[in-house]
Amino acid sequence: MQKNQLPHVQTKLFINGEWTTGKEGLKDVLNPATGEVVAQVAQGGELETKEAIQAAKNAFPKWRAKELSERVQILRKISQLLEEKADDLAKIMTLEQGKPLKEAKGEVLSGAATFLFAAEEARRLYGERIPAPNGHSYIVKKEPIGVVGAITPWNFPSGMATRKMAPALAAGNTLVLKPSSDTPLSAIAVFEIFEEAGLPKGVANLVMGDSKIIGGTLTASDDVRKLTFTGSTAVGQKLFEQSGETLKKISLELGGHAPFIVFEDADLESAADYLVAAKFRNNGQVCVSPNRIFVQKSIKEAFTKLVVEKVRALKVGNGLEDVDAGPLIRADAIDKILEQLEDAKKKGAKILLGGKRLTGAAYDNGFSLCQPF
Repeated sequence: MQKNQLPHVQTKLFINGEWTTGKEGLKDVLNPATGEVVAQVAQGGELETKEAIQAAKNAFPKWRAKELSERVQILRKISQLLEEKADDLAKIMTLEQGKPLKEAKGEVLSGAATFLFAAEEARRLYGERIPAPNGHSYIVKKEPIGVVGAITPWNFPSGMATRKMAPALAAGNTLVLKPSSDTPLSAIAVFEIFEEAGLPKGVANLVMGDSKIIGGTLTASDDVRKLTFTGSTAVGQKLFEQSGETLKKISLELGGHAPFIVFEDADLESAADYLVAAKFRNNGQVCVSPNRIFVQKSIKEAFTKLVVEKVRALKVGNGLEDVDAGPLIRADAIDKILEQLEDAKKKGAKILLGGKRLTGAAYDNGFSLCQPF
C-alpha cells in the first residue's frame, strides 16, 4: 500500500445493520495536509436519521434483555479488533484529520481501552439499597434509558465516538451516531468493527450529513431519550434548547478556555515541557489546550526562552511523516490564527518565533499547514 493510499473503508451510512447510500448525495473528505480528496462519503438527511432512530428503537428491547455475558463478550471483541486494526485506523484518521500518525494510533488504542473498561463496568451496574424509616428499604435499580443520539467532533474522530458509544452500549442502550462531516471515515471504520464483532442489527446506527438537519431530527424525536454532544458552546446551547421540548437527558462537553499557570518555585524545564506538550498536541486543536498562559513576573524571561527553544525543535508537516505537529483541519483555521496574531501585535504582543503560513514544496499543495508559533 502506498503511503498516501487510504486503507479500505466503507463510505456509506450504516442503518439497521446495512450499509446504505443516502439520498443527499456525496461529500468529499479532504486530506488537510495536501488538499487532496481521499474519499467521497454518502450523505443522509431527515429521512435517514428517522430510519436510524426507528432501527435503534426496534433493537432496544432485545439488546437490553440480552444476557450480560453476551453483551460483555461483544464489547470485549470490539476492543480486541480496535487494537488489532490500530495501524489501519490510525492511518485513516491521519489522512482525514491530519494529526501525526503516532497520536492517531494512541487515540485508537485509547478507544480499545474504553470498550474494554465499559465491558467490565457493565458487570457492576448494581443499583443501590437505601435504608428508610420504620425498617423499610428503598431499592434503586438501574435501567438503560433507550435510544441515545451522539454527535462527535473532528478533533478526536475515533476517540470521542468510542467514548460516547462504549458506555451507552454497555448499559444496554441503542444509539445513532452523527460524526463530523470533516472526519467521518474514522467513525465508519469503528462501525465496520461493530459489524465484524457481531453487534446485532439496529443496536448502533451511523448517519452522515448536514449537522443542523440531523441534529434537529435527533432533538425533535420523542424516541431519542438521551443526547450527548461534544463541540462548540454555541451549537451546544442550541441542542440544549431543542432537547428541552422533548425533556431529553443531555450531556454536553463544550468549548474550552484553559489556563496554564507557572509560579516562580516551579521546575521551569518540566513546566516548559508540559506547556509545549499541552499546547501543540493535535496542533492545539483540543478543547483543553491552554489558551491563556500566566507566568510569575520574576521568571518570565527565563521561562519564555525555554518555551521558544522547545517549540523551535518541533517538526511540522504531513502527519504521515515523522512529525510533531500536522496540519490544521481547514483553511479557515489558518485564517483565524493569522487574524489572532495580527490582533495580538496591534495590542503590543511580540512574535518571538514563526507566526507565518508555511511555504515550500512540501506545503504549497495543502490548504491547512501553518506554523502558528
